[in-house]
Formats: sequence, structure tokens, C-alpha cells
Amino acid sequence: MPKARKMLSDWDAPYIQSPVKLIETQNNSTLANWAVDYSGRVLLPLWGKYYPDDPRPQNALKAAREWLSGRIKLPEAKGRILKCHAAAREAENNPVARTAARAIGQSASTVHSARHCIGLALYGALAVAYDALGTDAPREQLERLVAEECERMLDALREVSIENEPNPAKIDWKC
Repeated sequence: MPKARKMLSDWDAPYIQSPVKLIETQNNSTLANWAVDYSGRVLLPLWGKYYPDDPRPQNALKAAREWLSGRIKLPEAKGRILKCHAAAREAENNPVARTAARAIGQSASTVHSARHCIGLALYGALAVAYDALGTDAPREQLERLVAEECERMLDALREVSIENEPNPAKIDWKC
């Protein structure tokens, strides 16, 4: 059996570039709230299915929300977010949980760098596809489901986006 991929997506794929274009028009707070909310609703349950007693991804999302509301400082939030990334590494043998935790960690990391929000699409959509189809599914089927999930993510961002945002995040993708 081939090793499960950590990311399936091609940066130039239309289902990645469509969210990128909208992301570039939004401020950091809007992007962080979108990524954290989507991750909590869609990806956290995937993590919990396999690791119900490991709260690190949930704690990362909570830390991001607390930072966004001004209740904690960034170093405290970053410490809890880094623990989520560690959880992803430790879930190496579970592709669904691993990619879900990576996406959650990237989503929570949006509080300190807007470009991290694209991790929601790059990792999170694959977590959803792996959960639905398994890691042995043909790439074309996985890719189709990834594209569909990215469209749902884009729809969620459209719902919260600010038209003519006066202070969009300045993003250097470095991808």
C-alpha cells in the first residue's frame, strides 16, 4: 500500500487559487475567524473520532479564539498551537487524524500570520477526502472530493468576507 500523502493539492489548481484570490482581499481577523470556525466545525470531529481523549487540536482552536478576543497574549496562543502541530506529527499512522490536525494547527496559526489559513484547504480538504474514501482511493476520486471540500470552504469564507475590505492582509505566500 502506498504511503498516504500529507497534501494532495496542487498550488495552481483552480480549487486552491479561487480561495487564494478571496483570501488576499480580507483582513487577518476575518481570515483567522473563518479558518478557526471551519476547522472547529468540520475537522475537529475527524480528529476526535480517532483521538477523543487528546484535546490539543481543540486547545489550539480555543487559544486562537481567546487571542482574537484579546483574552490571551500571542505567546500563550502560539504555545498551545504548537502542541497541535505535535499532535499531528504523533498521528503519523492515521492519515485522517494527521491531516485534520495539520489543518487545525495551520488554521489556528492564522492569528499570527494570515498565510497560514491556506493550510485549511491544503490539509483539511484531504482529511475530509481520506475520511470519506480512505487512503487507497484513486487519486482522481480523492482530488474530486478535495475540490468539492475546497468549494465548501470558499463558500464559508464568502459568507464572512468583507466587501471592499480597507485593510487586507499583506500575504507573501512563499509556497
